[in-house]
Amino acid sequence: MAQGTGSINSDLKDWEWSADAGERARLLQSPSVETVPKSGESQGNGPGATSALGAVFIVVNAALGAGLLNFPAAFSMAGGVAAGIALQMCMLIFIIGGLVILAYCSQASNERTYQEVVWAVCGKVPGVLCEVAIAVYTFGTCIAFLIIIGDQEDKIIAALVTEPEEAGSSHWYTDRKFTISITAFLLILPLSIPKEIGFQKYASSLSVIGTWYVTAVIIIKYIWPDKELVPVEIPTSPSTWTAVFNAVPTICFGFQCHVSSVPVFNSMKQPEVKTWGAVVTAAMVIALFVYTGTGVCGFLTFGAGVEQDVLMSYPSNDIPVALARAFIILCVLTSYPILHFCGRAVLEGLWLRYTGVTVEEDVVRERRRRLLQTISWFLLTLLLALFIPDIGKVISVIGGLAACFIFVFPGLCLIQAKLSEIQETRAISWWAQVSYGVFMVTLGAFIFGQTTANAIFVDLTA
Repeated sequence: MAQGTGSINSDLKDWEWSADAGERARLLQSPSVETVPKSGESQGNGPGATSALGAVFIVVNAALGAGLLNFPAAFSMAGGVAAGIALQMCMLIFIIGGLVILAYCSQASNERTYQEVVWAVCGKVPGVLCEVAIAVYTFGTCIAFLIIIGDQEDKIIAALVTEPEEAGSSHWYTDRKFTISITAFLLILPLSIPKEIGFQKYASSLSVIGTWYVTAVIIIKYIWPDKELVPVEIPTSPSTWTAVFNAVPTICFGFQCHVSSVPVFNSMKQPEVKTWGAVVTAAMVIALFVYTGTGVCGFLTFGAGVEQDVLMSYPSNDIPVALARAFIILCVLTSYPILHFCGRAVLEGLWLRYTGVTVEEDVVRERRRRLLQTISWFLLTLLLALFIPDIGKVISVIGGLAACFIFVFPGLCLIQAKLSEIQETRAISWWAQVSYGVFMVTLGAFIFGQTTANAIFVDLTA
């Protein structure tokens, strides 16, 4: 690992794993961000440098996604509109704080990706745990994307098939397992094999437009509901105080953009922590309005009966909703290869660190290993998606991991960064920041443990 001046934990060369091979893990970055060389002179001066406004758009792009489909169900689980909004507002403070901490530690360590910051600031064990967590998180998210494709295709096919549903007859080509599989093999697998995925940035921009369209449709459908929609029960309070925590995984999954935030910060024209604080605050407020609008309007439309995927609650023959389903399919079709790319890059970095082989020595075998990794990843996610039809079950698990990226690793980085400072006396601000870091780690560990245990318990007893 190339060390910059002022790096924290500069004794990385003494670690057992190869430091040079760790350079491969820098592949994990937002494909829409053109980064500049890791050098103090060139930062912010390259032609690809991002303005503050551009950084806001990229962070919003990273935060918004298919996860918004689960927000109405999250509001239902939380016990109503008031509880759902209050929970989001409380968590938003720590979400923004984590993004600022990562930028601060990126500057201190001179590292340019999330996992490399954790490696440099916290050391070997947290670094490996972070990379494993990223791999598992991206793997689970790919499963969720395939389930979403199946959900939307079910409704689209139901609208196209003229035979009445009560007839009970269905053709083999309308079977959910077949439609997911054929879509995945024809569209997702070819997009996942290439070594670089920068060509998808234009399609990704279109998917962002689709996400905004979905939100607009859900809000409009609440304001002007269909005439055949019957009144529904609207919960106004959670059944138990612990039920509020059932909504936490969805919120963490929705707002988690921390893994891609570090390269976005380093791509800015002026990568300063103060400017970055304003950027992420604006971005998270925008994301908050989108998620809140979707969650509130979707929940008030269908009440306690809302599906885990809110679009599944709408009738199949609704044309604006059908277009929203098509946009969501496009969104996940372009997002799956990006998430797979991130997970594959982390696995590649772990493999090269473990073997101690440099990138230059491994060029020939890289292609064969990439094909094997891609096909294995693809087949495993597809197999699990075919037999896990509920997106809520997947989000409840990976949402706990998202809490680690939002709370645990940034908290650990802040603690270690402050402990590494050489000071004769500890000011009150120093103690306050260390205490804040400890609180973030504790809160994140609690959320991860509670949501993961609840997800496993519910799935085993269902």
